[in-house]
Amino acid sequence: MNVQHLMTANPACCHADASLQEIAQMMVENDCGCIPVVDSSEKPIGVITDRDICCRAVAQGRNPLELRAEDCMSKDVVTVSPNTSVEECFHLMEQNRIRRIPVVDADGRCCGMVAQADVARQASEPHLANVIEEISQPGQNARAVGGR
Repeated sequence: MNVQHLMTANPACCHADASLQEIAQMMVENDCGCIPVVDSSEKPIGVITDRDICCRAVAQGRNPLELRAEDCMSKDVVTVSPNTSVEECFHLMEQNRIRRIPVVDADGRCCGMVAQADVARQASEPHLANVIEEISQPGQNARAVGGR
């Protein structure tokens, strides 16, 4: 099975200059915790999560109403294509300890999103436990997120 069968197509995206308030509203409207940040060509340049907003703005005493996506986003974006196998996608999520991964088309534009919840719905029971455990492990960047 390929990612195209698993992904949420056409995810809500924002630009680097979007306000955190706009992004939080997008998260509420789309019932999601991660918004890909794209450039003018719709190519991912980062992702911003509800955790990023909490740890990189609120926890540091910064006013989230004065901040933009570029102030809090994670810039190291791992992506997959719609033709990537589900197993390879799971592996990348495990390896990078990420709960969500943007899907890009042949031109590099964001066309979908795969989330941990998608993993939970599709993975076999033994493999599911391993994937979720690996994704959920605290990484070297755990302190960096809060201490940035």
